[in-house]
Amino acid sequence: MAEAAVTVYGQIPFGQTATGAAAQPTRVVNAFNDTVLNPPPIPNPPLPTAFPLALQRDVASTPGLSTPHVGGGFFGFSIEMSVINQVRTTHLYVPFLNLLSNLAERAGSVVIRLGGNTQEFATLVPELPDGRTFGKEDSGTTQTTRTPAVLYTVDMFYMMSNISAMLPVKWFLGIPFNDSTTWRLQIAENAQRILGDNLLGLQAGNEPDFYQQFGRRTEYSPQAYFTEIGQLIQTIDANPNIPVKNKLVGPSVATGPWTPEVVWETGFIDTYKDRLYALSVEHYPDNNCDAIFRPELGRNKDPQELFPGYLTHASAVDLVRPYLNSGNLAVAAQKPLIMFETNTASCGGFQGISDSYGAALWALDYGYQMAYGNFTHALLHVGGQNVFYNVTPPTNMSTFNQWTVGAIFYSTMILAETFGQSNTARIVDLNPNQGNPLTPAYGIYERDVLSKVALFNFVTDPSGNSDLKVAISIPNAGVPGSVRVKYLEAASVSQKFNITWAGQTFGNRFEVDGRLRGDVNVVEITCDRTANACVIPVKAPGFALVFMDSAAAASVGQASHTFATTAFTRLHNTVSVASQVLETSNGHNATNRKKYGSSSKGSVVGNDATGLTLSPVVAHGVAVLIAFAAAGVMLR
Repeated sequence: MAEAAVTVYGQIPFGQTATGAAAQPTRVVNAFNDTVLNPPPIPNPPLPTAFPLALQRDVASTPGLSTPHVGGGFFGFSIEMSVINQVRTTHLYVPFLNLLSNLAERAGSVVIRLGGNTQEFATLVPELPDGRTFGKEDSGTTQTTRTPAVLYTVDMFYMMSNISAMLPVKWFLGIPFNDSTTWRLQIAENAQRILGDNLLGLQAGNEPDFYQQFGRRTEYSPQAYFTEIGQLIQTIDANPNIPVKNKLVGPSVATGPWTPEVVWETGFIDTYKDRLYALSVEHYPDNNCDAIFRPELGRNKDPQELFPGYLTHASAVDLVRPYLNSGNLAVAAQKPLIMFETNTASCGGFQGISDSYGAALWALDYGYQMAYGNFTHALLHVGGQNVFYNVTPPTNMSTFNQWTVGAIFYSTMILAETFGQSNTARIVDLNPNQGNPLTPAYGIYERDVLSKVALFNFVTDPSGNSDLKVAISIPNAGVPGSVRVKYLEAASVSQKFNITWAGQTFGNRFEVDGRLRGDVNVVEITCDRTANACVIPVKAPGFALVFMDSAAAASVGQASHTFATTAFTRLHNTVSVASQVLETSNGHNATNRKKYGSSSKGSVVGNDATGLTLSPVVAHGVAVLIAFAAAGVMLR
């Protein structure tokens, strides 16, 4: 196992004093909400618990498979630019590196988008007070989320480049669309110059179907958006500082006032496909906007009533159905289709739902269903500390070994492990058990043969009476002698902690350093070749990933590349380190510091920063830190 040492200075960066390991935030923000809901009742009549699941051995015999999924995992992260100022950019958080490494170990790379509503007003400035990289001011928007305007400096790009120099992170950014008469293309210019190949694409408009409603345009239509894209392309063509001209991502409609089809009908794909990196949409299953932004209206939704709706295969199917045509069009155009922004609910998610084991099962099913519908990636969105599905550091309690990883992070890791790095993985919805929505299943094929089977049980039943026994069969006595199974386990769909993947966990609240704990527990199940059946048990609730021919992949646990940590300069929550070790660690010797990269202009040229030869004090990738919060990563 490779380890890289990182020195952490001043690990409590908020100018406050922690009072001990049990200290709590001074006010309970949504990100730390402890609401635990009741699981839905056990089905009555009981669901069928023993059922056959017949699969074909190869893709030639399996109709309806998705397009092959190319690396980078499936789930990525979408970070709202306006929340980045909630974390200082002067600290490298080691747990973030370890979490990212666990995803990269499985997927090969990780995809992150820095943008959202706030990208539309983002403005590059020469500098900000106190050397900050990000700032905010009133944008004057009337939209639901009261989006501020983001001010940023060129250090943002160097910060991103330094992160990509340490770990395989690829980025999306967004071109501001609030003024289409004078395009602000500095974000495209600097991104291409500094990020190089680590920049995947540039979003051209964020939810343009809401532009008129939110007051960004007096009148707006799909044809008007089509015209503005043409004008943007002309401006990019005339700009020598944007040498790569085919990085655009769009149309990113929210499927609110418009559907994707009304944009496709303008000729968007055929006209602009040579200038597009990918097609994109954005969508959430629900919203919690009234509770967060308009509580005085008394129209709050009850999470307890909504919870069962997330614990059914129908949720994933209904969410993806409107985009099946777009998926086919993307395949025909040979372009990726990306769900550029999603999560359990817009405006921050729901208490008790968004950070539960049930949400992890929902995210798995939704992710697989999107992949089946020919989506290439889906980016889980991040807001600020007022949301339920993620956390930014709202208090001083942010030491390197006191993070909290929420349930959905396990989902991102499992999907990365499912599709792997072969670039050949294809998936099909098996619709088993006579289509019972509480027991979905998927088949995954790699290199044209059956590789894995994903099994779900959305029911919570501690009696064991709702545990499943799924009999997998392959024609012509095709089952192997045995299979290996990894389980995502928790006692209830409403549970928030004590969640394990293959026997390993990141730890419970305020226990996490980003590394998986415990031994990998891969269950080997002997198949009955005479009966041509591999019977797989799945608890209620539960998820099982069955490895049919991938014994080596099944053993993947903690990433081989981890980051160890030391701490100094604080009298509380620190680790003692010998001075001779500290003064020479990672470039902090004053005589050597100038040799190492930083997030300052000139310290990284293109993608030439290598290894750990960058100063952790200034290289902290706050954008990625918050990105992991999208999957439920909490920072104490």
